[in-house]
Amino acid sequence: MAKTTKYVYLFGNKKADGNGSMKPLLGGKGANLAEMSRIGLPVPPGFTITTEVCTYYYDNKKTYPKVLDAQARDGMAFLEKIMGTNFGDQNAMPLLVSVRSGARDSMPGMMDTILNLGLNDATVLALVKATKNERFAWDCYRRFVQMYGDVVMGVQKGKDEDHEPFEVVIHSFKHKKYKTEIEDSKLTAADQKELVNRFKALIKERTGKEFPQDPWKQLWGATGAVFGSWMNDRAIVYRRKYGIPAEWGTAVNIQAMVYGNTGDQSGSGVAFTRDPATGEKVFYGEFLINAQGEDVVAGVRTPDPVAKLKTVLPKTFTELEQVRKTLESHFKDVQDFEF
Repeated sequence: MAKTTKYVYLFGNKKADGNGSMKPLLGGKGANLAEMSRIGLPVPPGFTITTEVCTYYYDNKKTYPKVLDAQARDGMAFLEKIMGTNFGDQNAMPLLVSVRSGARDSMPGMMDTILNLGLNDATVLALVKATKNERFAWDCYRRFVQMYGDVVMGVQKGKDEDHEPFEVVIHSFKHKKYKTEIEDSKLTAADQKELVNRFKALIKERTGKEFPQDPWKQLWGATGAVFGSWMNDRAIVYRRKYGIPAEWGTAVNIQAMVYGNTGDQSGSGVAFTRDPATGEKVFYGEFLINAQGEDVVAGVRTPDPVAKLKTVLPKTFTELEQVRKTLESHFKDVQDFEF
């Protein structure tokens, strides 16, 4: 009996199926997540769908290997066990995931990260109940619908439009209700709920399709979008310029969500293990309180230098200092990371 090909590699909980040397199979991101798990860093658990699936996808009329669904479901069960939550749970805290592309060489044109996948009209209410934080739950859902609508469903600005359609909706809502451009973090739960409804209407209007409510349909939609981005114009031009073979393909990284937008004891940031310009051995980077994903680099709010974390969240700063030291001592070079 032929051996089944392994298309899904697990990482997290201080162990991993792969390691840092497996970039051809796991992509740069997947290999590094595996390696960081192996050296004991607090990496949220996840699984990587290998670059071989991308090659199969294009060789077989954009379909997946038959065994992939079962392997992905086993991967999700691994996440559920570690996190103590279930994907698509409508009665308790639901497991939400991020989806990221990850080729062995990073390149322009690849799919933007999708966060909070697994939210729908029912699981958002379960998230409200579990966290007792209505604003946080609807903020997550609003962000997810916006990202998914843009990246997976293709709601992008038309030829005669100057701004992204979702941003136009937010802008007009703020000005109608508040008569000014308030920060997103000041929007109430009711505001976020209204924006979700407006975003879903925009998706239907632009694509003719409803926003998907089934978490597994959401996941396969996002996975297909990662593989689709491998063959977009910008990626193709970049590969041609730098002699990167199309057969390399990209991996897909599916990872349990951790949240930076739950309030004033929560945040996200990007950092280097030392000053990247001078090489000086100082913790270098930026963070934002009550923020998620690209907020810290989006330019909408002004981030703080990571050194300020020492006074704002001293315990977190101490943990990050340890992560910084572990990364440099293991990889023997300056590293950048997100937290």
